Amino acid sequence: MQLSNVRAIVTGGVSGLGLAVAESIVKSGGKVALFDLNDEKGAAAVAALGDAQARYWKTDVTNETDVADHVAAASEFMGGLNAAINCAGILGAGRVLGRNGPMALDLFRSTVMVNLVGSFNVAKAAAERMQHNEAGTDGERGVIVNTASVAAYEGQIGQAAYSASKGGVVGMTLPMARELSRFGIRVMTIAPGIFWTPMVDGMPDDVQASLSASIPFPSRLGQPAEFADLVGYILSNTYLNGETIRLDGAVRLAPK
Repeated sequence: MQLSNVRAIVTGGVSGLGLAVAESIVKSGGKVALFDLNDEKGAAAVAALGDAQARYWKTDVTNETDVADHVAAASEFMGGLNAAINCAGILGAGRVLGRNGPMALDLFRSTVMVNLVGSFNVAKAAAERMQHNEAGTDGERGVIVNTASVAAYEGQIGQAAYSASKGGVVGMTLPMARELSRFGIRVMTIAPGIFWTPMVDGMPDDVQASLSASIPFPSRLGQPAEFADLVGYILSNTYLNGETIRLDGAVRLAPK
């Protein structure tokens, strides 16, 4: 897929990793539909990207009707849909047995709903559209890129909900890729390590320094643009399919 021809939905697209992906796609000549929940940041993102190349839809990724309607509207705006990049997610941090008792089930449920069910919800709605695209190189009709986390493999104490949700994203990648192969739709997942996001930006300097020191090489936090670069490569390389790629500077998370 040529990046100039990309017509992509980006969830979590108004900040952090999602915004970096949107910026990269627009810079390459593509168009983006930003699905998120922050109207103020959505308006700012569209203003920066250009309203001819980008549009924002306030979207709850766990709402099936919401997503289906907005996927249809986004496809009309962009003149098609051939990529969906799922970056929407929440941390859902909390111990199974905390100081105040067991974790509230709602916390576990909401984390899985946004990170896993939300990714599936957007992916299946996008695939339903992509299957009707004209086939390109190797018969390709679309690409879905999900975002997991290295916590899917070595989750820390307090990450039971988060790790479960991201492990689910990793687990559905291959079977979804196998199923959608008959339509020419590829499915890939990226498992980022510790990246510089708005959440990290608000942490104390000593915490940021400790996080950077934990990464073997390079000993720094990942940059959102590096995540976006990998998304761009995945979109352009037709032979990448059914795999999860760690992007983490060789970090392996400690128990806590």
